[in-house]
Amino acid sequence: MKRYILKLGILAVFSALILTSCTESFPEVNTDPDRAKDAPATNVLAFTIRYYGSTFFDPWADMNEPSTYAGYLAKIQYIDEARYNFRPGVVENNWYYGYILLNNINEIKKKAVADGADNLLGAAKVLEVLIVQSMTDRWRDIPYSDAIKMSEGILLPTYDTQEEIYPALLEVLAEANTLLATPTAADQLGDGDLLYHGDVEAWQKLANSLRLRLAMRISGVAPEIAKPVVETILGNPATNPVMTSNDDNAMFIWPGASPYEEPWYADSKGRDDHGVSDVLVNALLALDDPRLPVYALPAISDGAYRGFTIGANAQPALPTISRIGTRFRKDPTGFSPIFRYAEVEFCIAEAAKKGWTTGTTAQEAYEAAVRASLEENEIDDADIDTYLSTGEGAFDDTFEQIYLQQWIALFKQGMEGWSLYRRTGVPTTHYVAPGSLFTGHNAPPFRYPYPDNEGTLNGANSKAFRDQVEDNFWGKQMWYDQRTGLH
Repeated sequence: MKRYILKLGILAVFSALILTSCTESFPEVNTDPDRAKDAPATNVLAFTIRYYGSTFFDPWADMNEPSTYAGYLAKIQYIDEARYNFRPGVVENNWYYGYILLNNINEIKKKAVADGADNLLGAAKVLEVLIVQSMTDRWRDIPYSDAIKMSEGILLPTYDTQEEIYPALLEVLAEANTLLATPTAADQLGDGDLLYHGDVEAWQKLANSLRLRLAMRISGVAPEIAKPVVETILGNPATNPVMTSNDDNAMFIWPGASPYEEPWYADSKGRDDHGVSDVLVNALLALDDPRLPVYALPAISDGAYRGFTIGANAQPALPTISRIGTRFRKDPTGFSPIFRYAEVEFCIAEAAKKGWTTGTTAQEAYEAAVRASLEENEIDDADIDTYLSTGEGAFDDTFEQIYLQQWIALFKQGMEGWSLYRRTGVPTTHYVAPGSLFTGHNAPPFRYPYPDNEGTLNGANSKAFRDQVEDNFWGKQMWYDQRTGLH
């Protein structure tokens, strides 16, 4: 464990190093002889995976805002963020974290190309898509094709629209699938693969599972792009393998020693700002869902499961509110969920329900998806069978049920739950925060505001996109958000 933590500490120093450049005229006396001037690609890979987990799945990037916008969590103290009273510094940090990660991924890609390391290059492309997808789902239109090109003289990158970004990401994942298709003994990912520990096939499954996610996300707005991707993957699983069980889940497991504790746990040691929302608790109660005691703790006051209003006008009597369940917040060696197998099956269920060729039925895929989520949460087999046969989880052949169960399964993935809600309007019981600073809106936030510095430092390229934002969180909807009558 000590060796692992020391390695991560060294990598954190390296991350800052690669964002700067030296000049030949810089005096040798100012060169630190103890600081690495280069690092193995596997070290950069380790830093990237860890940094992704700590900056995209922490309270600031997930719990306070995306997980409340998605309908999962409620702020029970310091409720500002859930009322859409954001902190500009947090928005800027989230933006910078994404581009810091992309810069590191670019370094991995360059080293992989130079070394002929196809598997490493494929893994880097998968990570690139994970970062860019999350960023475009947060802001919609962002610099992508021009980003991370300072070495080419591009200091002020132009913006790409989400309509351009999603198809481009699908192409990157197809490239990754090819690169990861032939593991070689000479091309190891090394000790820095903190996600799959050198299992190249697992990375390939993640690449194709992500292709399914992205394709289904745009399936309502661009079926001519999405359908061929889905049918190609599912029609040739030998060439395009996807996750087939919870053993394939992409979970970053934290070492558990400070400062490398799971972020939700680390936050809980000194703060009590979050409860489970009434939207989630009420949905689980209505379904008599066995995941309720896993997702939530009973209220101290009376032992009842009771969610709280998202973005309420005032804080509750704290003993009356359910806190986040032990599995999700009380384990220092807990997990940051990057991708779950259950999501694959929900994508297949939706595609089959649309009439696309998937090799299975919507019911079979739906039941596999729900079973995977229940098993992940350690529900007994007998209870799973009951829930899916005679319980409220029994298949009813509707899109709404598929979406609701997918939303439940995505708990602790605030960005993904929020994106699913924006695409489908499920759960239908979600609402605008009563304490919202902005009047006149009939839906929770569509997006994030751009960082202030984009207007200051990249004003000409960002202006047209910043002008499409209203009240910071509304305005132009995501490309895949085809809901009407919302503002």
